[in-house]
Amino acid sequence: MKTAKISLNSIDKVKAFVNEISKFDCDFDLVSGRYVIDAKSIMGIFSLDLSKPIDLNIHADGSALDDVMAVVSKYVTE
Repeated sequence: MKTAKISLNSIDKVKAFVNEISKFDCDFDLVSGRYVIDAKSIMGIFSLDLSKPIDLNIHADGSALDDVMAVVSKYVTE
């Protein structure tokens, strides 16, 4: 598992993010405070506070993780 801080501060970013990670077969969780939601759920994402960065937990390894990071890198903050 790998964790990355991401920013989803617009509706377009949220839609693009969900569309891109939905193509992968692994699991993704978004963690904001005490809330953990499925990152493939648009409704779940909109229930979070999107004004600050969110932790993305990626449940993948090896080449699958490399492929995911290539797609997710445009949302990573810092």
